[in-house]
This record gives sequence, structure tokens and C-alpha cells, in this order.
Amino acid sequence: MEPAAADLADGRTAEAARAVVEQLEMLWERGRDAVPTAPVSTSQLRVLYTLDQQDGINLRDLGRQIGAAPSSASRLCDRLQAIGYLHRSFSSTDRREVTLRITSLGRAYLSELRAHREEELASTLAAMTAQERDALMSGLAAFRKAHDAATARAAARASAAPSPEPGGEGGERPADTRRAADLTAAHHVLPRTA
Repeated sequence: MEPAAADLADGRTAEAARAVVEQLEMLWERGRDAVPTAPVSTSQLRVLYTLDQQDGINLRDLGRQIGAAPSSASRLCDRLQAIGYLHRSFSSTDRREVTLRITSLGRAYLSELRAHREEELASTLAAMTAQERDALMSGLAAFRKAHDAATARAAARASAAPSPEPGGEGGERPADTRRAADLTAAHHVLPRTA
């Protein structure tokens, strides 16, 4: 494919992906609206997703994972701790380091949220043929692999760059990387194929 044609195809692909993401955002919000427990912001939800995958992470690493300065990550954790979704404790190896853990209440919230979101997705997925669902799964797996590689490259660049916050670690990631990180959460609700 010639460079001009490749650029055009990439533009169409990005446009189609954007449209799907917007539809997913609407489905996600309907799923969130259906959960009767305490409301959680999108940023707080990223913290819960991260803790669900990396329970016991420290605040500095959490900030890097969610693309937030340590002070911002700390405020998010304050709010989640206040509603009982997160527990902080001092590390057993370094008393200056705080370990973050998702609570059973936080896990229950995620479980209920995911269940509602899966229900929202199920009606759309049911309207697709098995072959279309398989193609979707293949495409999503390829997208996730590419996203993970892009995120790793962005993290490597960010760790090589000087810290934008005096005395701090990391900082805000570019908006496109944060948005891509939000998409990573989609793998939690996709049906598995045999």
C-alpha cells in the first residue's frame, strides 16, 4: 500500500475506532448508572482497575500507572478510602512507603459495575454472528497488543524525561495516552471465546 493510501486507511480506521469508543462510553455510562452504590469518578475508577490488577501497589507506581502526579493520585485515594473502597498501610519493608489495597467493598463495586456493563454489551454482541464476534475479538486483541506496546514506549519516554513536579515522580501523561489507558479497561467486560 502506498504511503498516501496507508495514511487514508489509518485515518478511516481511527475515525471508526473513535465512533465505537463513543458508543462504548455511552454503554459504559448506562452500566455505571445502573450500579446503586456510591458513585465513582472516571479517575477513581482507573485507580480501582489498577488496584484490581496490582493490589498492594505503592502510591508512586499507582501515579505512573494512571498518569497522575503523586499528589493527584493521593487525593483520588483519599476519596476512595473515605467511601471504603481502598485501604492504605505502611509497607513492611519501608515505613516511608504506603501500600494500597482494594477492599472487599471496592471489589464488589467493580464486580457489580462489570456485570451491568456486560449486560449492556450483551444485547449488541448477540446481534452479531459468531464469525463477526470472532473477528471483533481478533481485532480487539490486536488493538490491545498495539496499545500495550505504545503505552510501554510512552512510559519509557516519561521515565527518561525530567520530572515536571518539583521533588515529584512522573506527572500527567498526554491526553491521548490517558484516553488509551481508559480503553484498556474494556478488556474486563469482553466475552471470552473458546
